Amino acid sequence: MSSPPSAPATAATPGSGASPGASSTAHESLPAAARRQAGALARALVTPSYPATPLLADSPRHWLRRVPYGVAMILTAILVPVSAQVLTHDYGVNGGVATLIGIARTTPLLLSVTRPLQAWWIVFLSEIVCALVVLATSDLQHRAWPWQPPGIVGYLFLLLALALREPRRTLVAVWLVTGAAGLVLGMAFQNKSNGSNVLLFVLSGVVLLVGGALRERGDVQRRLAEQETISEAERARRTLLEERARIARELHDVVAHHMSVITVQADSAPYRIGGLPPEAEREFGTIAATARESLAEMRRLLGVLRSEETRGERAPQPGLRQVPQLVEATVRAGIPTTLTIADEVHGIGPLPQAVELSGYRIVQEALANVVRHAPGAATRVSVSATEDRSGLTLLVVNGPPDSPPTKPLETTGTGHGLVGMVERVRLVGGMLDTGPLPDGGFRVAARLPLVDLEETDHRP
Repeated sequence: MSSPPSAPATAATPGSGASPGASSTAHESLPAAARRQAGALARALVTPSYPATPLLADSPRHWLRRVPYGVAMILTAILVPVSAQVLTHDYGVNGGVATLIGIARTTPLLLSVTRPLQAWWIVFLSEIVCALVVLATSDLQHRAWPWQPPGIVGYLFLLLALALREPRRTLVAVWLVTGAAGLVLGMAFQNKSNGSNVLLFVLSGVVLLVGGALRERGDVQRRLAEQETISEAERARRTLLEERARIARELHDVVAHHMSVITVQADSAPYRIGGLPPEAEREFGTIAATARESLAEMRRLLGVLRSEETRGERAPQPGLRQVPQLVEATVRAGIPTTLTIADEVHGIGPLPQAVELSGYRIVQEALANVVRHAPGAATRVSVSATEDRSGLTLLVVNGPPDSPPTKPLETTGTGHGLVGMVERVRLVGGMLDTGPLPDGGFRVAARLPLVDLEETDHRP
């Protein structure tokens, strides 16, 4: 048997950290990367941006959207006769041929407003044809060649339109092709070239660089504006969810109180009411067990709604009876505030706890907004009942501030302002009306119905 083949000389030594053949792979990757980049540049030259929207199409001003068309039309109207005249008088080109070349190298500027890459191909090929035609018809003594001044002017404007539309890779490819064409013509006819190829190469690089930078800056600003819009929407949605979670946590205390009362009454019924049949005792036991189970489920739900930063609130939920204390705290904060509670409110009797809590929070948020945004403004708070005593009307009106607020002032509100008020009113099926006043003040008016929530949900 023959011995196994020896290891290649390029194998890495132990502990070198390189695998066998890594050196040859590294040498092969550079040409492969160059080919990939060249292929990408070639594809960029034949792949225009989609869709073909006009330049400045996103501008909010109508006249600004028409500027590219006007500039293209003016340049075309000027450069076509100028180019034909220069070719005829300075380079001795036949008048008809000169006119055709002038049209071919200039009219694509009209196309550059929507399709600058296609227009560049037409102009680029027209410039090469023009350079060859001029080479055959003139001795070029003291003449610009391979590019003529009218062609350079039109070409630079075309590159500006291209830079404002196409991506960076396309701009690099166009710049390299422009330089390569000028280099080939200059080297092939060294005694004819006067350096206009170098001039165009430098100027085109500057135009492409400046135009590309402007386009990318506009793209960044547009993306930032879109992101700010998305962030604002997400912030509003998060605020709404936080306020709803807060309302749910507060309502837990209200409902838990009622469920606790049901449990105690059901458990104590056999002892309070004598002579109950066994079926009735079992029914009361079932009611108490169901109430306890519901109360436990509500506590679990509250644990889901409560964030890690939220501490348990052990104080009882406030109501309209605490509104005078709220007004006193606002007065101590420097806001001259008056409170009016109509007599018929006291004659209505016990109010639903949800209505009491919602009314207190609405007044709290309204006064908090006055402290934040209208320091020193005279404020009036009124609580009254509707004519048929089927609801409560809350009104908080403040005048213009004494001086613009220099910094936000903190207060005891939830921090969600009008969003919180809207959710509180929706909770009890009421109505909310807010808005500025002609004198510079602000008004918050809420109507809270005193009917049951079930009736509110099914009302027409």
